[in-house]
Amino acid sequence: MYFISFACMLTFVLYIFPKEFPLFVLIITVANMVEARCCFRLLYAILVVLLLHMSSPCVGCSERDRQALLALKQGLVGDDGDRLLSWGRDAQNKDCCQWDGVYCNNQTGHVVKLDLGDQSLQGKISPKLVHLQHLEYLNLSYNNFNGSKIPDFIGSMSNLRHLDLSSANFGGEIPYQLENLTHLQYLDLSFNGYSVYPAKNLNWLPNLSGLKHLDLTSTNLSDVVGWLEAVNTLPKLRNLILQGCNLPPPIISSVSVMNSSKSLVRVDLSYNNLDSSIFQWLSGTHTNLVYLDLSGNNFSGSSIPDYFGNMSSLAYLDLYDNQLEGGIPNSFAKLCRLRELDLGSNSLSGQLSDFVETLSKCAQKTLESLRLSYNHDISGSLPDLTNFLSLKHLFLEKNNLSGRIPESIGQMSKLETIAFGWNSLEGVISETHFSKLSKLSYLSLSSNSLLLNFSFDWIPPFQLRDISLKSCKMWPSTFPKWLQTQKNYTWLDISDAGISNTIPSWFWDLSQKLEMMDISHNQLRGTVGNIRLEFARSLNLSWNQLQGPIPSILSKASVLDLSHNNFSGAASFLCATKDSNLTFLDLSSNHVSGELPDCWIHFKKLVILDLSNNSLFGKIPTTMGHLFNIETLKLSNNRFVGELPSQLKNCTKLTLFDLGENNLSCSIPEWLGASLPNLTILILRGNQFYKSIPHQLCHLTRVQILDLSMNNISGTIPKCLNNLIVLAYKGNSSRIIQHSYMTQLGKIHYIENYEDEASLTWKGVRSKYKSILGLVKSIDLSSNKLTGEIPSEITNLVGLVSLNLSRNKLTGQIPPRIGMLQELDFLDLSRNHINGRIPNSLSRIDRIGSLDLSENNLSGKIPTGTQLQSFGPSSYGGNPLLCGLPLLRTCDEEEKGQGQTMLVNQDDKDGLISQGFYISLGLGFAVGFWGVFGTLLFNRSCRYTYFNFWTCFTDWLYVKAEIIRQRMPNTR
Repeated sequence: MYFISFACMLTFVLYIFPKEFPLFVLIITVANMVEARCCFRLLYAILVVLLLHMSSPCVGCSERDRQALLALKQGLVGDDGDRLLSWGRDAQNKDCCQWDGVYCNNQTGHVVKLDLGDQSLQGKISPKLVHLQHLEYLNLSYNNFNGSKIPDFIGSMSNLRHLDLSSANFGGEIPYQLENLTHLQYLDLSFNGYSVYPAKNLNWLPNLSGLKHLDLTSTNLSDVVGWLEAVNTLPKLRNLILQGCNLPPPIISSVSVMNSSKSLVRVDLSYNNLDSSIFQWLSGTHTNLVYLDLSGNNFSGSSIPDYFGNMSSLAYLDLYDNQLEGGIPNSFAKLCRLRELDLGSNSLSGQLSDFVETLSKCAQKTLESLRLSYNHDISGSLPDLTNFLSLKHLFLEKNNLSGRIPESIGQMSKLETIAFGWNSLEGVISETHFSKLSKLSYLSLSSNSLLLNFSFDWIPPFQLRDISLKSCKMWPSTFPKWLQTQKNYTWLDISDAGISNTIPSWFWDLSQKLEMMDISHNQLRGTVGNIRLEFARSLNLSWNQLQGPIPSILSKASVLDLSHNNFSGAASFLCATKDSNLTFLDLSSNHVSGELPDCWIHFKKLVILDLSNNSLFGKIPTTMGHLFNIETLKLSNNRFVGELPSQLKNCTKLTLFDLGENNLSCSIPEWLGASLPNLTILILRGNQFYKSIPHQLCHLTRVQILDLSMNNISGTIPKCLNNLIVLAYKGNSSRIIQHSYMTQLGKIHYIENYEDEASLTWKGVRSKYKSILGLVKSIDLSSNKLTGEIPSEITNLVGLVSLNLSRNKLTGQIPPRIGMLQELDFLDLSRNHINGRIPNSLSRIDRIGSLDLSENNLSGKIPTGTQLQSFGPSSYGGNPLLCGLPLLRTCDEEEKGQGQTMLVNQDDKDGLISQGFYISLGLGFAVGFWGVFGTLLFNRSCRYTYFNFWTCFTDWLYVKAEIIRQRMPNTR
């Protein structure tokens, strides 16, 4: 019996694995028989095996299939995976069943499976692929078909059960011919991008009645009508994945609810445009659901439906980023199989203890991950969570939690993630909090009022991967020695931790695996040691007291912030890296000196560059014109000389350009206005620019801060300043000016945000603006040699908050419509040669907080009003002919009368009644009078005709009057 059973097993294995069988079976058989110590049975078994092997069919691949595969290979190129190298025409490789990725039926030799996934193939799919009529499995995923359309002929391969075309860079419309694949069970067209779309409907989908898996992730379904009805017609569907398809809210009817498939196990409708109507489709059905992801939709104003508690099979529920309100319903106490619950980034409220109590009634043994981060209104203290025996991940960041972290958390031995950052937690964190957390890999306690008190020689039981302890104060205030025991961390944030000693040398030795390091805003001293970097993404060492030269290896990072330190030496370290990945570089407020190296052609990814407040000198390198992606460029407070290189006009994405406080000497380039249309902030303050302001600057329609102060600019103020459109509108949509840029680590891309900061002179004080920079709208042309009048067009810039024209040689009068600038908070026209009276409209600017009209030739009475009398006499000093409060010089009656007359005239909104108006009136009267009287006096014929006309007219008038009088009835 033993031998017969064994022979039967061998026969079965032979049938399944005919290629591998002889050696495999002989080895197993010999071992088995030797163990049984039966030579006769051994010989007999070998004989049976040989007979079976000789009698089994040995069928090669079909010639038709072979030719189809060779045609497919001919149309494809770029095979990085070498999968197609075994596909040959020679006799040695004639059997296509032996080719990599090709699988045949052992009995017929027909190709039944073709797996060419993840081979970096490019080109076109040959139509001869349809000759593989017995093909059941086709995988072309993770290749690159260059946006070509999914071939229609795939719909003719009627035996297909499995079709995977995901991440293959297809484009165009999904062919309706797929409806012919009636045996299809698995369909994956995901991640081909929004360039792939179906027709206006999914009418081809109901024909695939055997479909069990459907994945259309990232396909554009925004215009599809009745997508839910089409899905409901698939009775065997188990996995429905429509992530990021821009799905519109479905039209729910009783039919769509009743016909819902009961077979669904996994539903992923995340990141669409769905609203709470989708809950109706889920209610009362889908009782077999294990996985449900509705994150990233629009359920604003809705609460979590109570019926989720009836889905007793749910193990994964994701409602992240939906603006849901309220708390979790009591029915969640019935989710006894729940393993992962994500309710982060909503508007949930309530006590954390209530959430925990509801979940602990049933899920305390199964729950592995709880995410409640970014709700802001979940409050209360941290309860004891030791009842959750399986809990691995606990995310509670950015809520309103308070109180102390219980020491009992140190007993939760399965915890891998603790994320409590950005709350109002307080108290001391000791070694007890981590006593049994040997599996902990992610720790976030940032932005709380916590004091970390560990013994000097403490050895933690864990090996962390991510360490985020921003604003957690270290006790004592020395560099934490326990970090030396951590060998695997890639993310470290101990910024603003109150550390004030020297960085130990061992710290730099641990930096090899770092992706992100932030040790900023401490008082760290010393130099940057032998830091080793392989793939750092972000390094922030700013706001410390580090010194010495900057190691060239730091330029390998994508984001590098070394600002506000004592680094010295040349900036030549930048040229050590070719084709740099730097997108952000801040070396500001250091002691970097020398000429700026001319190697910026290697920094084409750079978006933010700040070299301000150093000791750099020489000319600005021309290769900076290769910074095609630069948006913020700060070179202020150095000693740069010469002209602005014209190559900078290629930096068309520039929004902030700060060259203030240098020794640049040239005329202001016209290309600043002609070639940099996105400029929002332009600062040329404190240089030696000369000649006039080019009218091309008026093309900067987006500019909101224009600072040309403290130069040698002459000429007049351009009248076209009213073309600065942003300054012509009140208010701003954002308090900050923010940039978003992308950094890369391997194949992973990260979106970073950066808030611009600018230094401005405001009310006589130089200040930095960041958190409200978007609200600042300013023109500063002070301390130049400008002449002529203040153009009236400047009063059209009604959004201006600050206007400084002081310390020039301006003449004429203050524009009568100055009162149009209702947003003005700061106005300085001092130290010019402006004359005339102060316009009455100026007194109606309610917001003005700083005014300086001193050292001019203004005259007359200061208009009365709430604002103008609130400023001190110094705001009007140096104008001998000015009188009235707040000056001590009173106005006599003549000045009052003249002043009142002029004030009425100046107050006219359109500015027509002025001195020029009266001059024109006099000239008009003189011309008109002598035009008539002079003609009559010197031209006899005209005089005769004129008087003859009036004689005839008076006779006609007399006769007419007499006739009317005689016709009137007698009134006597």
